[in-house]
Amino acid sequence: MAKKRQTFSREFKAKVALEALREEATLQELSVKYSVHPNQIMQWKKLVAENAAVIFERANKKNGEEHKADAEKEELMKVIGEQKIENEYLKKKYRQIYGEEPPTW
Repeated sequence: MAKKRQTFSREFKAKVALEALREEATLQELSVKYSVHPNQIMQWKKLVAENAAVIFERANKKNGEEHKADAEKEELMKVIGEQKIENEYLKKKYRQIYGEEPPTW
């Protein structure tokens, strides 16, 4: 019979990873204590260690990629707005010239 895959909350993972980082107990001891495989604890510990600096970033500070994406989005929205205005203008002119709604393709 296949064993059901266990899922853990973020809080639980953080708690176990921080305890592993403290190195007050061995991975094997933590494994027994929390019923989690030592390799899994090692992965969580590594993730916390690699991403700890993110905690100290300012929440409103955007990196270069986010600024670039925002600028690109703003430019695209501007183009869409201009096209919408042009489209409405052309529909209006079509109605004036032909006296009917333009066909939809």
